[in-house]
Amino acid sequence: MESTNQLQNEVIQNAMYRMDESLRMIKICLDKLSEEMIWKKPNSSTNSIGNLILHLCGNITQYGIASLRGLDDNRDRDAEFSAFEGYSKTELYKKLLDTVEQAKKAFMEAPLGELIRKRSVQGFEFSGVGNIIHVVEHFSYHTGQIALWTKILNNTDLGFYDGVDLNVKNEDS
Repeated sequence: MESTNQLQNEVIQNAMYRMDESLRMIKICLDKLSEEMIWKKPNSSTNSIGNLILHLCGNITQYGIASLRGLDDNRDRDAEFSAFEGYSKTELYKKLLDTVEQAKKAFMEAPLGELIRKRSVQGFEFSGVGNIIHVVEHFSYHTGQIALWTKILNNTDLGFYDGVDLNVKNEDS
Protein backbone atom coordinates (compact mmCIF):
# COMPACT_ATOMS: atom_id res chain seq x y z
CA MET A 1 0.00 0.00 0.00
CA GLU A 2 2.90 2.36 0.73
CA SER A 3 4.21 2.10 -2.87
CA THR A 4 0.67 2.82 -4.17
CA ASN A 5 0.51 5.96 -2.03
CA GLN A 6 3.97 7.01 -3.20
CA LEU A 7 3.02 6.53 -6.85
CA GLN A 8 -0.28 8.35 -6.35
CA ASN A 9 1.54 11.27 -4.70
CA GLU A 10 4.26 11.34 -7.37
CA VAL A 11 1.72 11.48 -10.24
CA ILE A 12 -0.30 14.22 -8.57
CA GLN A 13 2.72 16.30 -7.54
CA ASN A 14 4.12 16.20 -11.08
CA ALA A 15 0.72 17.06 -12.59
CA MET A 16 0.46 20.06 -10.28
CA TYR A 17 4.01 21.15 -11.15
CA ARG A 18 3.20 21.05 -14.88
CA MET A 19 0.02 23.06 -14.32
CA ASP A 20 1.96 25.66 -12.35
CA GLU A 21 4.48 25.86 -15.20
CA SER A 22 1.70 26.51 -17.71
CA LEU A 23 0.27 29.19 -15.43
CA ARG A 24 3.71 30.80 -15.15
CA MET A 25 4.10 30.89 -18.92
CA ILE A 26 0.61 32.24 -19.54
CA LYS A 27 1.23 35.01 -16.99
CA ILE A 28 4.42 35.98 -18.83
CA CYS A 29 2.42 36.12 -22.07
CA LEU A 30 -0.39 38.20 -20.58
CA ASP A 31 2.11 40.66 -19.12
CA LYS A 32 3.48 41.26 -22.63
CA LEU A 33 0.07 41.95 -24.24
CA SER A 34 -2.31 44.87 -24.29
CA GLU A 35 -5.97 44.43 -23.35
CA GLU A 36 -6.93 44.63 -27.03
CA MET A 37 -4.46 41.92 -28.03
CA ILE A 38 -6.07 39.44 -25.60
CA TRP A 39 -9.20 39.25 -27.76
CA LYS A 40 -7.50 39.49 -31.17
CA LYS A 41 -7.85 36.42 -33.41
CA PRO A 42 -5.22 35.50 -36.01
CA ASN A 43 -8.01 34.56 -38.42
CA SER A 44 -11.58 33.25 -38.39
CA SER A 45 -10.45 29.63 -37.85
CA THR A 46 -8.50 30.33 -34.66
CA ASN A 47 -9.20 31.58 -31.15
CA SER A 48 -8.10 34.60 -29.21
CA ILE A 49 -6.02 34.24 -26.06
CA GLY A 50 -9.14 35.26 -24.12
CA ASN A 51 -11.09 32.42 -25.72
CA LEU A 52 -8.29 29.96 -24.99
CA ILE A 53 -8.19 30.93 -21.32
CA LEU A 54 -11.97 30.61 -20.99
CA HIS A 55 -11.72 27.26 -22.76
CA LEU A 56 -9.00 26.10 -20.38
CA CYS A 57 -11.15 27.06 -17.40
CA GLY A 58 -14.09 25.11 -18.81
CA ASN A 59 -12.03 22.04 -19.63
CA ILE A 60 -10.15 21.97 -16.32
CA THR A 61 -13.42 22.37 -14.44
CA GLN A 62 -15.14 19.60 -16.40
CA TYR A 63 -12.31 17.04 -16.29
CA GLY A 64 -10.32 18.00 -13.21
CA ILE A 65 -12.92 19.29 -10.78
CA ALA A 66 -16.50 18.23 -11.59
CA SER A 67 -15.59 14.71 -12.70
CA LEU A 68 -13.17 13.94 -9.86
CA ARG A 69 -15.48 15.42 -7.23
CA GLY A 70 -18.70 13.94 -8.66
CA LEU A 71 -20.21 17.40 -9.28
CA ASP A 72 -22.72 18.35 -11.96
CA ASP A 73 -21.17 19.12 -15.34
CA ASN A 74 -22.38 22.67 -16.08
CA ARG A 75 -19.90 23.48 -18.82
CA ASP A 76 -21.04 25.68 -21.72
CA ARG A 77 -18.23 24.91 -24.16
CA ASP A 78 -19.67 26.98 -27.03
CA ALA A 79 -19.65 30.12 -24.84
CA GLU A 80 -15.90 29.71 -24.28
CA PHE A 81 -15.31 30.22 -28.00
CA SER A 82 -18.01 32.78 -28.78
CA ALA A 83 -16.85 35.41 -26.28
CA PHE A 84 -15.00 38.36 -27.77
CA GLU A 85 -14.81 40.53 -24.66
CA GLY A 86 -16.05 40.67 -21.10
CA TYR A 87 -12.86 39.98 -19.17
CA SER A 88 -9.69 41.98 -18.72
CA LYS A 89 -6.39 40.13 -18.84
CA THR A 90 -6.18 40.42 -15.04
CA GLU A 91 -9.65 38.89 -14.67
CA LEU A 92 -8.82 36.11 -17.13
CA TYR A 93 -5.64 35.23 -15.27
CA LYS A 94 -7.44 35.26 -11.90
CA LYS A 95 -10.18 33.00 -13.30
CA LEU A 96 -7.56 30.59 -14.64
CA LEU A 97 -5.51 30.69 -11.43
CA ASP A 98 -8.59 30.01 -9.29
CA THR A 99 -9.64 27.14 -11.57
CA VAL A 100 -6.18 25.57 -11.47
CA GLU A 101 -6.03 25.87 -7.66
CA GLN A 102 -9.43 24.16 -7.37
CA ALA A 103 -8.28 21.39 -9.71
CA LYS A 104 -5.05 20.84 -7.79
CA LYS A 105 -7.07 20.56 -4.58
CA ALA A 106 -9.39 18.04 -6.28
CA PHE A 107 -6.36 16.03 -7.43
CA MET A 108 -4.84 15.95 -3.94
CA GLU A 109 -8.11 15.07 -2.21
CA ALA A 110 -9.21 12.37 -4.68
CA PRO A 111 -9.17 8.97 -2.98
CA LEU A 112 -7.44 6.11 -4.77
CA GLY A 113 -10.81 4.65 -5.77
CA GLU A 114 -11.72 7.85 -7.65
CA LEU A 115 -8.36 7.92 -9.37
CA ILE A 116 -8.92 4.40 -10.68
CA ARG A 117 -12.69 4.53 -11.36
CA LYS A 118 -13.69 4.93 -15.01
CA ARG A 119 -16.29 7.55 -15.87
CA SER A 120 -17.65 9.24 -18.97
CA VAL A 121 -16.44 12.80 -19.54
CA GLN A 122 -17.35 14.65 -22.72
CA GLY A 123 -18.28 11.27 -24.21
CA PHE A 124 -14.88 9.69 -23.48
CA GLU A 125 -14.15 6.99 -20.89
CA PHE A 126 -11.35 7.93 -18.52
CA SER A 127 -10.20 6.98 -15.06
CA GLY A 128 -9.48 9.78 -12.60
CA VAL A 129 -5.79 9.45 -13.50
CA GLY A 130 -6.76 9.69 -17.16
CA ASN A 131 -8.63 12.90 -16.39
CA ILE A 132 -5.59 14.35 -14.63
CA ILE A 133 -3.33 13.45 -17.56
CA HIS A 134 -5.85 14.99 -19.94
CA VAL A 135 -6.00 18.23 -17.92
CA VAL A 136 -2.21 18.59 -17.88
CA GLU A 137 -1.78 17.71 -21.56
CA HIS A 138 -4.64 19.96 -22.69
CA PHE A 139 -3.39 22.84 -20.55
CA SER A 140 0.12 22.49 -21.97
CA TYR A 141 -1.19 22.30 -25.54
CA HIS A 142 -3.09 25.57 -25.27
CA THR A 143 -0.25 27.22 -23.33
CA GLY A 144 1.88 26.59 -26.42
CA GLN A 145 -0.77 28.21 -28.63
CA ILE A 146 -0.93 31.23 -26.31
CA ALA A 147 2.88 31.49 -26.35
CA LEU A 148 3.05 31.29 -30.15
CA TRP A 149 0.33 33.90 -30.65
CA THR A 150 2.06 36.17 -28.12
CA LYS A 151 5.36 35.80 -30.00
CA ILE A 152 3.63 36.61 -33.29
CA LEU A 153 1.85 39.64 -31.85
CA ASN A 154 5.01 41.05 -30.24
CA ASN A 155 7.79 39.62 -32.40
CA THR A 156 9.80 38.88 -29.26
CA ASP A 157 11.18 36.00 -27.26
CA LEU A 158 9.15 35.28 -24.14
CA GLY A 159 12.09 34.43 -21.89
CA PHE A 160 10.38 31.45 -20.24
CA TYR A 161 13.74 29.99 -19.25
CA ASP A 162 15.93 33.08 -18.92
CA GLY A 163 18.90 32.27 -16.72
CA VAL A 164 18.54 28.50 -17.12
CA ASP A 165 21.09 26.51 -19.12
CA LEU A 166 18.87 24.22 -21.17
CA ASN A 167 21.92 22.51 -22.71
CA VAL A 168 22.84 20.69 -19.50
CA LYS A 169 23.06 16.92 -20.14
CA ASN A 170 21.14 14.33 -18.14
CA GLU A 171 22.81 12.82 -15.09
CA ASP A 172 21.92 9.67 -13.19
CA SER A 173 20.58 10.49 -9.75
